[in-house]
Amino acid sequence: MSRAFIIAARRSAVGPRRGAFGKLEAWQLAAPVLQACLTDARVGVDVVDEVILGNALSGGGNVARLAALAAGLPERVPALTIDRQCCSGLDAIMLAARLVEAGAARAVLAGGTESWSRSAIRAHRPRKEGEAPDFYDTPPFTPWPERDRDMVEAAAELARIEGITRAAQDEFAVESHRKALAHQKLPLPEGGRASRSGTEGALHDEIVLIPEAPLAHDAFTRNLTPRLCARAPVLAGEGEHAVDAAGVAVEADAAAAVLVVSEDIARDHPHRLEILDALALGAAPEQPAMALVPVVRRLLDRNGLAATDLDIVELMEAFAVQALANSAHLGLNRARLNIGGGALARGHPVGASGAILAVRLFHEMRAAPGGNTGLAAIAAAGGLATAMLLRSNE
Repeated sequence: MSRAFIIAARRSAVGPRRGAFGKLEAWQLAAPVLQACLTDARVGVDVVDEVILGNALSGGGNVARLAALAAGLPERVPALTIDRQCCSGLDAIMLAARLVEAGAARAVLAGGTESWSRSAIRAHRPRKEGEAPDFYDTPPFTPWPERDRDMVEAAAELARIEGITRAAQDEFAVESHRKALAHQKLPLPEGGRASRSGTEGALHDEIVLIPEAPLAHDAFTRNLTPRLCARAPVLAGEGEHAVDAAGVAVEADAAAAVLVVSEDIARDHPHRLEILDALALGAAPEQPAMALVPVVRRLLDRNGLAATDLDIVELMEAFAVQALANSAHLGLNRARLNIGGGALARGHPVGASGAILAVRLFHEMRAAPGGNTGLAAIAAAGGLATAMLLRSNE
């Protein structure tokens, strides 16, 4: 098998639902991000063999094809939209790596895009003439209703089982926002300058300004305090193990993508990271938050690694209790976890969230000195999870 590398990784800012990106379709968010990846990689559109994007909420069609055409890619370039809910964006990058490793492609643009703001209104057609459509918000994730738990209710149950208090969840959420704010305000690298996107600070090489709504920073990030958390409404559970709004990532709009290439293209690129391995697994659907644990364990094991070998970890924070339980079961070093903040401080643009983890990991690893190993991991409704290992040889 060939080796697959990421040589460029960009994302939009993350905007809460009905916020700055509220009038934009998912493909409109993705197109400038795809263009930025090619610009950063200093390759032309003719080198691209495929575009793969994750998306969960658009309601059909091929969002990736619209984004590819809007980005100016040649009409000959095929595009594929995939849906594994929250895992979709990271799955798209995994599929891109498999194509490159198999020798079926030399360059693939992959990631995810999501617009909660413009998501489809869902309804089943009437079974009989004269009946009204059956509207619904969430599709089933298992064929058994009794095992298809509401995600927030499942998070509260996890808090009870694991003994994770509301106070601990709030503390984790406060820390996520603190790290994200500090990351936004970090100075440019020595001798650095603002990028073409016009953003400043540590995100200057990461965030692409969307022309129709030039948001330069993740809009939800704030100075969250324990006092504010105490006032947050309880969404599920009760007593000391309740889940409140501060510990749940908000619905959001965003896009993220990377350029995955073969070794011959990556050979002389100054910012290449190897996709060491990636894996997707299923687990018990009634507790989807914990599906992430077995997939990370197996991925580490088959690469001869331990959790202590990971220099940087980007772990999905759909819920504070989820991140706390996952990191505890895996024995992750909290000092290396989501060092620029996580989804609790950004938001959760479902099909894009996994790709945002990969983009964040790419830039954190680029900023780290010497060789290092990084992990991106995310779980999804229905008991699914995907994890990816990146390695720097610099």
